[in-house]
Amino acid sequence: MADVVSLMDIDEDAKDKNHFPRPNKGKSVVVAGNPPDAKATPWVEKYRPQSLADVAAHRDIIDTIDRLTSENRLPHLLLYGPPGTGKTSTILAVARKLYGAQMHNMVLELNASDDRGIDVVRQQIQDFASTQSFSFCGKSSVKLVLLDEADAMTKDAQFALRRVIEKYTKNTRFSLICNHVNKIIPALQSRCTRFRFAPLDAIHVTERLKHVIQSEELDVTESGLAALVRLSNGDMRKALNILQSTHMASQQITEEAVYLCTGNPLPKDIEQISHWLLNESFAVGFRRISEIKARKGLALVDIVREVTMFVFKIKMPSDVRVQLINDMADIEYRLSFGCNDKLQLGSLFSTFARARSALVVAAK
Repeated sequence: MADVVSLMDIDEDAKDKNHFPRPNKGKSVVVAGNPPDAKATPWVEKYRPQSLADVAAHRDIIDTIDRLTSENRLPHLLLYGPPGTGKTSTILAVARKLYGAQMHNMVLELNASDDRGIDVVRQQIQDFASTQSFSFCGKSSVKLVLLDEADAMTKDAQFALRRVIEKYTKNTRFSLICNHVNKIIPALQSRCTRFRFAPLDAIHVTERLKHVIQSEELDVTESGLAALVRLSNGDMRKALNILQSTHMASQQITEEAVYLCTGNPLPKDIEQISHWLLNESFAVGFRRISEIKARKGLALVDIVREVTMFVFKIKMPSDVRVQLINDMADIEYRLSFGCNDKLQLGSLFSTFARARSALVVAAK
C-alpha cells in the first residue's frame, strides 16, 4: 500500500447481526432464517454466510481478515479467484461485523460490470469517499467501497480509481473483487492486500450441501450428493443452484436426476461413448453417438469434455494419452466458437482412430 493504514475506531455496541440493510447497488443479500418469502428465495442468497465464521473454506484467509478487522487495521483489499468461492460473501461478512445496523450509511457497493466507466469513479465513488464518515457514538470510522467484478472496469476508470484510493485512504477503505487479477492494473494491485480464493475442496462443498439438505429436509442419495459435488467443480454457488433446480424437478435427488437436470452426460454414458470411440467403426460409432446425443439432449462439447477426463482412467502410453488429450482440446476449442457438431464428431473419431493405431504399434 502507498499510504500508512490508519486505525479504525469501531463501537462494538453498534453491531447488530440480525439486521442487514440492502446495499446501494450490486448483489442483494437475504438474511438466512428471515427471508421475505422462503420458498421464492434462491438458496444461494438464503444460505449466504452471515459472518466470517460461516464461510465454508479458506480459513487462513478468513482468519487473517478477521484479525485485521478486530484490530481496526483493515487495509485495501483485492480478493480474486474463480466464481462461487466466497469472495463477495467474505467482504459482506466483514462489513456486517464492522457496521451492523449502520451498514447502509457506511458501505457503497457497486458491480463494476455495470458501472465500469471513469464517470462512476469520478462521481459516485469520489462523492461517497469524500463525504465525512459516519460516527458511532462520537467516534469516527472509515467507510467501505465494494467493487464487485472489478476486472470489468476500463483502464481509464482503474487509473482514476488509483488516485481516489490514495486521496481518501484516511476515511475510506476499498475492496476490489474479481475473477482475473491480471486484468487489474499493477498500480491498483500494489495499493491492495491481495488474497486468492481457490476453488473449494470437495469436503467443504459436501459439508455445506449437507447443511442445506438438512435444513430443507431434502431426500438426497449418496450418489446424488457425489454428483452435485463433482459437477460444481469447487463452485459453491453452482452447487446450490444445481441442488435447488434438481429439487424443483424431482422429489428424490439421485445421480441421474442431477445429470438430467443439468444436461450433463451420465458417467455410464461417457463410458459407453468411450467404448464406441475406441472399438467401433466410424459408421457404427458415429450413428450410435448421434442417437444418444439426440435421445438425451447432450451437447457434443460436454461429451468431449467428459471423455477427456475419462481418458485419464484408461491405461495407455503417456505419449499417446498426451496427444489424444491435446487433439480433444482442439475440438473443444473449435466447438466453443460454434463449429458444426457433425464435423467435430467426425474429427473426434479421427482422433481416436489415430490413438488406436498408436496403441496397436505400442502393443507390438
